Amino acid sequence: MQRVWYGEPLGTLFRRLIDDLGLNQARLAAVLGLSAPMLSQLMSGQRAKIGNPSVVQRVQLLQELAAQVADGSVPAAEATVRMDEIRASRGGSVLSTGQTGSTSGGAPTVRRVVREMQALLRSVASAQDIVAAAALIADDHPELAELLRVYGAGRTSEAIDHYATHQG
Repeated sequence: MQRVWYGEPLGTLFRRLIDDLGLNQARLAAVLGLSAPMLSQLMSGQRAKIGNPSVVQRVQLLQELAAQVADGSVPAAEATVRMDEIRASRGGSVLSTGQTGSTSGGAPTVRRVVREMQALLRSVASAQDIVAAAALIADDHPELAELLRVYGAGRTSEAIDHYATHQG
């Protein structure tokens, strides 16, 4: 189920964040706002879903930060400060234009917008429910059904492609 909801098992995702950002499990749990046992349950698959949308958003912000550290646009020393900001955040609107996880102009990156749209949909329904809802409206509203399927149950890369295609 984690692969459907988050694009990959949370254990894989969290281990990558730990490696990319130089964290340990306790620090990752603290930044996300989870208890260490909860993080462990999510990583091992004992618990499938992150119930708090703010935690999902923090995961996305950390993924964005890890990518910025990897491409050199954020120095490792600044990453620590950003992680503290992420830890203090309570989430935000889907199209938030805050500096954390955004490009230098303050506008959110396409990846961030897509991930926030995915998180929003996935916080209110499971992937199966979203696909079922899409099937119900597909005949009358095929474009909306496609949007639900792509953002609600698809992979992030597919959603980014969809977003790019429909923004032109």
